[in-house]
Amino acid sequence: MTDTVPDRAEITALLSDQWDALTRLVDGLDENVWRTPSPLPGWTVFDVIAHVIGIESMLLGEPTPDAEVSGDHIRNDIGALNEKWIESLRPLAGTQLLERFLDVTGRRLKALEQTTPETWAELVPTPVGMAPYGRFMRIRLFDCWMHEHDIADALGVSVDEGGARGARAYAELLTALGRAAVKGAGAPDGSRITFELTGPVPQTLHVAVDGGRANLVEALDGPATTVVTLDSRLFARLRGGRTTADAHAGEIALAGDTDLGNRLVRSLAFTI
Repeated sequence: MTDTVPDRAEITALLSDQWDALTRLVDGLDENVWRTPSPLPGWTVFDVIAHVIGIESMLLGEPTPDAEVSGDHIRNDIGALNEKWIESLRPLAGTQLLERFLDVTGRRLKALEQTTPETWAELVPTPVGMAPYGRFMRIRLFDCWMHEHDIADALGVSVDEGGARGARAYAELLTALGRAAVKGAGAPDGSRITFELTGPVPQTLHVAVDGGRANLVEALDGPATTVVTLDSRLFARLRGGRTTADAHAGEIALAGDTDLGNRLVRSLAFTI
């Protein structure tokens, strides 16, 4: 699933829809509301949009601003790079930031529409290592999709988390799920894990642990060691590190080996 180069026209159209969804969320916000804290430490609603502008600007070849940054939420060089863009944009009003967002994403959309098949398939550095440029754009869809939810949660509003955008973005939540089982939860060899996801992106996921490695499989070769049932919206936020299992204990059902299940739901967070 992760090695297949996604269709350029499809991903471009979904990114366009995703940027439109972000625009709808923030268009018309009062200036004070723009500065509402988001679920991401150190970032407001304004900062989340500024972050998207920064990444898409870099993909257009624009130089990173020379800005002084600091804060406990900056944990590595990538975090510092992101923060330089955000810090450089913070003096703008929310309406000005939205204008900048519309300009940058409009230019990115044109660039994507003109991308050749050769460039789309070319291996490039991405947050998950070297991968086709098209896969990188699916990661961009995922990133923007997650940030839509960050803003919606900050504002206390609901958005559509399913549909084509949700299904495509969700694939990025699954690529390293086996690592959470082995490295995070310490699932022993022979473990068979099933996730039953309900809600807007319903699906059944199976993980098999053998030889110290865990992989997503189409079906289990025997009964599940543990079954974890939860809403796909909560799964996304746990995988994205936006909340904790302890904060949603009543929303997660465990069957079978509940000790393993409890370890697992507390080990889902990952960073792209």
